[in-house]
Amino acid sequence: MDATAKFNQAINQFDAYNSKDPNTSIFNGQRVPDALLYAQRMTEQLNMYEPEASEQLQLAARCQHIGRWEISRSEYPMDRKGYLQWRSQLKIHHAKIASQMLEQIGYDSLTITQVSDLLVKKQLKQNSETQILEDVVCFVFLQYYFDDFSKGQEEEKVIKILQKTMMKMSAKGIEVALDLPLSDQAKVLIAKATS
Repeated sequence: MDATAKFNQAINQFDAYNSKDPNTSIFNGQRVPDALLYAQRMTEQLNMYEPEASEQLQLAARCQHIGRWEISRSEYPMDRKGYLQWRSQLKIHHAKIASQMLEQIGYDSLTITQVSDLLVKKQLKQNSETQILEDVVCFVFLQYYFDDFSKGQEEEKVIKILQKTMMKMSAKGIEVALDLPLSDQAKVLIAKATS
């Protein structure tokens, strides 16, 4: 199997897996599994931000949330510590699913390890590809999920969350984020978070 066919097979398998997400949203008049829609948005934002992204980075972006619905937030304490434990477990879960799929397709162990390291955010701030992936995660959150997330929350809490989000981003990523097509409310809160 040539490299392009292998890559396309991986993307198709990731999408097939994410299509099993029971959580759905209406997008362009159709009901779409949330994990699949998120994966497509990750690819779209990566292509915009880093058109020359490596194959490993493209794969990691597409399976960033693979199988996310399989570990419920409610399985962990509903506090900051529980949230961080849940997020940590999800990263391992995503990496495990992706690694198994890539191995079955015939990817070499180095590529599989690189994709896995990206998914668990190994060496964030030191590894340029891990940083690009984190920037893209933040773009997708800000452009597509921030408004719903912030509804009904205290402004001060939302600003603190935005500040923590910005701390994970590169300087270039923050610049790009400020130019995203965001709602007026999001722009106001981001301006407060970055002031």
